[in-house]
Amino acid sequence: DAKGLFEVPDGLALDDAVALLADGRTATMMLRAAQPREGERVLVEAAAGGVGTLLVQLAKASGATVVAAAGGEKTEVPMRLGADEAVDYSRPGWAGKVEKVDVVFDGIGGDVAREAFALLRQGGRMVSFGLASGEWANISEEDAQARGVTLVGPKATPEELREFTESALAAAAQGRLKPLVGQRFPLDDAAEAHAAIQSRRTVGKTLLEVSRPS
Repeated sequence: DAKGLFEVPDGLALDDAVALLADGRTATMMLRAAQPREGERVLVEAAAGGVGTLLVQLAKASGATVVAAAGGEKTEVPMRLGADEAVDYSRPGWAGKVEKVDVVFDGIGGDVAREAFALLRQGGRMVSFGLASGEWANISEEDAQARGVTLVGPKATPEELREFTESALAAAAQGRLKPLVGQRFPLDDAAEAHAAIQSRRTVGKTLLEVSRPS
């Protein structure tokens, strides 16, 4: 449907636009749902991934203090994008090194998400967007209410989803948001690209490069 097309704004490279198309929409939707305020502390899980790298930038632009949780050497990635602190969630006891937070963007699920949930202050919000661990956080509404925490489940109309995408593209064209294209594979190596993602060796967005037939 022609109505489903998006115009790439002037000043934005096509590969950056592709990298933003889904992740920019997702990050924008979640940020607006959680509404981090200036001075609040925001924990971004999977902060070196496609959505996470965008959330780090958007949360920082909102005036929040950003704590980035990533695995191993990947902690360097969100720090380069403006995070205030970074922690390696693959190390036991990582949560003990993090002060209480107001918002958690959960891209990992499982034990990491449950540890992040325990860091939330009363009045905090938690938004889940991924399950890199293989399972969702599985935190009950009853547990959240007992802690005075809101589990935010973003909902949007097709029109709102389109607006989120256009907002991300516009922010990138204006230099306010930068997608991280961490690796590129030729289309013939698509299987290798999938293997790299599955093994969690990647950072940011993974792109397949295609060329026109000669």
